[in-house]
Amino acid sequence: MPGHKVARLFVGLSAAIAVLGMAVGAEAQEKKIKIGVIYDLTGPLAGGGSELQYTGAKIMLDHFSKTGVEGYKIEAVYADAQSKPDVAINEAIRLVEQEKVDMLLGFFSSAQCVPVAARVEQLKKFMWITTCISSAVLADKNFKYVFRPQASGDQFGLMTMDFIAQNSKEKFGKEPKDLRVAIIHEDGAYGVDVSKGNEAGARKAGFNVVLKEGYAATAPDLSALVTKLKRGRPDVIFHTGYNPDITLLLRQAREQGLKFGALVGHGAGYGVYEKLKEGLGGDVNYVFNTDPISIWLANQKSMDPKLPPIIKMVGEEFDKAKPGVAIRSAHVGMAASNTYVFMTEVLPRAIKKYGGVDPEALRKASLEVDLPEGGTMLGFGVKFYGEGQQMAGQNERSFPVVIQYVDDKSYVVWPKSQAQREAVLPLPKGTTFSSQ
Repeated sequence: MPGHKVARLFVGLSAAIAVLGMAVGAEAQEKKIKIGVIYDLTGPLAGGGSELQYTGAKIMLDHFSKTGVEGYKIEAVYADAQSKPDVAINEAIRLVEQEKVDMLLGFFSSAQCVPVAARVEQLKKFMWITTCISSAVLADKNFKYVFRPQASGDQFGLMTMDFIAQNSKEKFGKEPKDLRVAIIHEDGAYGVDVSKGNEAGARKAGFNVVLKEGYAATAPDLSALVTKLKRGRPDVIFHTGYNPDITLLLRQAREQGLKFGALVGHGAGYGVYEKLKEGLGGDVNYVFNTDPISIWLANQKSMDPKLPPIIKMVGEEFDKAKPGVAIRSAHVGMAASNTYVFMTEVLPRAIKKYGGVDPEALRKASLEVDLPEGGTMLGFGVKFYGEGQQMAGQNERSFPVVIQYVDDKSYVVWPKSQAQREAVLPLPKGTTFSSQ
């Protein structure tokens, strides 16, 4: 072959190899996981805690978007569920089918979680739930691709009943069988699930349940419910609600002169102190809330030593986003912690051990997470129930705590292993709702 032809062939071959090399290099550089993130940024659930959950998740996703994970770029695509289950379903499908996300993360409302989880499983996509707690999301479903590091609703209801039962004699001067309790709740998946835990706990404790009733979270008037509560004369009210229904209930209770010894809330609206204070003023004092522990209240001495610096970072970023907030909401840290577990435990294992970020790799990696107590910023560990178990996909090591708001601060009061101070029970004399 003439020399000039050989030269042209060599140049052409070199160019082709260069182009191929650039393409391979570009592909390697563009390895990424695209995460669809869904919370309620508008509508009543936004102010009830969902927007704070979004803030916590975003802080963590922004953190990892700067570094990547095992060579993968992190790209988050955010969507607003608008406080509506049908919108949440439609946005989940849009993110999967049009935005081509690799997985979905977030979800505040259990009323959204139940149908969305079923749809995502049907689509064989991976779903990581940071927030919603209803047991109905996972119970007896045997989902393969839906995982929840968060505590479940029945744990919330059982925890608060045990808290009051253990304090009944000492604080109220009554045996549990003589303690009058009311269980009220919004009638969605979230409220119903927590109330079932309340009922089971009440039976175990032997409480005298004087009222058990649900209501629509969007109800414009709750005065009839307040009248029933007045008639029942409960020592303790166990309430599961969002906001503004919490504010509406307690404003009408104040107007109608309702008296009781303690009000025990269960996450959601009770986890947003600023909204409670805005709606109730000083009457928010001594209210109880049940939630996974605030990462800023968790015992750092018993925690994995790599976590306190992350907690500090989340706090600093939250203060920039929401300056002047009296109490950093547990909602923020909850989403940040549960997102962090995915980014540090599931994703690296899926990439290194199972070769990528497809649903099967993420599923296998999730099932191998094995964190002891103190292994998360929320204090609990992580180990998921596997296929064939009643709560497949649920974190069996998660637990909530009971906190009490006192003078613009929140304190863990139960369980004793996490308690920062004794609970103030019953409501002090002279406070608006005190029955003393």
